[in-house]
Amino acid sequence: QVQFVESGGGLMQPGGSLRLSCTASGSISSLFFVAWYRQAPGKGRELVAVIGSDGVTNYVEAVRGRFTMSRDTNKDTLFLQMNNLKPEDTGIYYCTADSRTFGQGTQVTVSS
Repeated sequence: QVQFVESGGGLMQPGGSLRLSCTASGSISSLFFVAWYRQAPGKGRELVAVIGSDGVTNYVEAVRGRFTMSRDTNKDTLFLQMNNLKPEDTGIYYCTADSRTFGQGTQVTVSS
């Protein structure tokens, strides 16, 4: 089973940008999908974006137009470019290939 290590989080002011990375322990080319989830303080984990094996991406309404998910299959790494960050984007961000298994995640805090 492929596992992921997320990185790139940090503290950012509203309107700023961050680029998250998610490095897989194996090939991502064979995965049916990979998704980014996030968990805000005191809330449940929610889907943010997903990329299919064909490279097609989908986003939840709250981030559409601001976040871009991409991948580098040569490096088995996925990315989440987050622009125009808002305080409500604060949370721990995770990668998963089955929506059930999650690693440590990376903390994103958007605050002035």
